Amino acid sequence: MLAIAAVSLYFLPSIVATGRHAPHWLTVFLLNLFLGWSFIGWVVAMVMACHPHHRPHAHRVQKHFVT
Repeated sequence: MLAIAAVSLYFLPSIVATGRHAPHWLTVFLLNLFLGWSFIGWVVAMVMACHPHHRPHAHRVQKHFVT
């Protein structure tokens, strides 16, 4: 039970990024996997996972009529 909790805490940034449907979830996962053992790598992965992502809105085409 303790091992599951430890692994879940270790991969928390990846879980958050996946849950938020972040477009860069794979980058967060790889950073978490390879550098999460260092506190700085884990924090950077968590910041990336929590960073707001904006989807570009479809631009409305305005038609200008010349009269």
